[in-house]
Amino acid sequence: MAGIKADQLEAQLARGLAPLYVVHGDEPLLSLEACDLIRAKARANAYTEREVHLVERGYDWSRLAQSAASMSLFGDRKLIELRIPGGKPGTDGGAALNAYCANPPNDTLLLITLPRLDKAGQSSAWFNALDRSGIVLNVFGIERAQLSHWIAGRLQKQKQRATHDALAFMVDCVEGNLLAAHQEIQKLGLLYPQGELSFDQVREAVLDVARFDVYQISDALLAGDAKRLARVMEGLKGEGEAPNRVLWIMSEDIRAVLRLQNANGRSPQDIFRENRIWGAKQNLVAGAARRLGQDLLERALGHAAQVDRMIKGLARGDAWDELLQLGLALGR
Repeated sequence: MAGIKADQLEAQLARGLAPLYVVHGDEPLLSLEACDLIRAKARANAYTEREVHLVERGYDWSRLAQSAASMSLFGDRKLIELRIPGGKPGTDGGAALNAYCANPPNDTLLLITLPRLDKAGQSSAWFNALDRSGIVLNVFGIERAQLSHWIAGRLQKQKQRATHDALAFMVDCVEGNLLAAHQEIQKLGLLYPQGELSFDQVREAVLDVARFDVYQISDALLAGDAKRLARVMEGLKGEGEAPNRVLWIMSEDIRAVLRLQNANGRSPQDIFRENRIWGAKQNLVAGAARRLGQDLLERALGHAAQVDRMIKGLARGDAWDELLQLGLALGR
């Protein structure tokens, strides 16, 4: 599955509407904006009738075929929105989607929204049928390294720009929460005129609305970013995250780095594949393997075992404090 990214949708729509769109991903803001763009293009092309189908437990999949077959009383074009929040249409749903793709109706546009599917879901027959019949739009989260550029682009659309320090401050404040970032950018447009925004203006206006994810610990740990690691860990602690989950992720990262260092002539790709390390994380693990010594990593595993005993009540100490110390030791 190739698909297109959210920032490619406008160009695709400018070339004309496809008969089917699948908005697939885990970023609510980008999904919402993508669907709005498709709806607007549909309205501009005289798709004046709209039906919304929410696939919940017990949904009758024959409704999709009936809706596709039924003609509008006024001969209007029809937009059918099929929302599958669980991401799994089941056997009946898969068959219904395959049947729809095999014989798509004229003057009907199908817009399907799905959460981010795992590899098995993306390899399914029904998903591949959708991919062949229309446009799959991947709306995944913006990685931290790209977030500053994304914010700058949004500011530019309202004829504003910010200094490098101001953008970095916003990234820290809204990390992992694009909807909050969008709201803060809109706020800046209301508070200040067009032109350059100073750091003080941004700091005064932007709230700390970061949404922390336990896997952000992994990125910070492997990158040796002690400041970010401390910030994320404090946020997770405040949000009630279980310390044993944080410990498990940190321990797995340490082991992954050690396995790469002890590859014994095997290729890094083999190690990554065996340990299910994908995408940008491969570069992080490789960088940590170059930066960290094996003695330090072995001591870190011993420290992790001690933290595990604290979490289980078998040893004295504050598990969160020790987790932070473990992370900081690897951030040198």
